[in-house]
Amino acid sequence: MAEETIEMPDGMAVEACLDKIRPYIQHDGGDIELLGIDEHAYVYVAFRGACAGCMMATEDFSSGIKLLLMDEVPGIRDVILVG
Repeated sequence: MAEETIEMPDGMAVEACLDKIRPYIQHDGGDIELLGIDEHAYVYVAFRGACAGCMMATEDFSSGIKLLLMDEVPGIRDVILVG
């Protein structure tokens, strides 16, 4: 059986996409950090500041940030919110 070739997302493209939404997050006293991209093309991010632990952070992530990253950056298989 042939090995599956995974198109890896570009870290700079992920950062550029996060930079588009970062001002809105920072307006509420928080931030978002790219923690890394693993060998399976999973992107790991974490909220910082006021967003860390906020009850709305998970919803904002699922309905906005995750969808934006997966739509705009080729190769992302999933985006995982850490913390």
